[in-house]
Amino acid sequence: MLIDFFSAALIGTGAFFFIAGTVGLLRFPDTLTRLHALTKADNLGIGLIVIGLLPRVADVWTAAKLVAVWALILLASATVAQLAGHSARREKGSR
Repeated sequence: MLIDFFSAALIGTGAFFFIAGTVGLLRFPDTLTRLHALTKADNLGIGLIVIGLLPRVADVWTAAKLVAVWALILLASATVAQLAGHSARREKGSR
């Protein structure tokens, strides 16, 4: 029962951070601040959701796959954020 509460709390908190990132995307004024809100909130959100799911998996192989997907998401998120931020700064400088 304690594991169920722990998992639900972490997954709910992760979902809250996803919602907060979406609100930041919709409310912040420029590209760089929107990008900052999304990357920070989404990375924390996915981490909390994966940590909340880990006690619920059946075996170590499934847990390893969850952690691998988490790592790939973090890598892709950082790469896309760098590319989008660089492009936004270049666009701003050319005006």
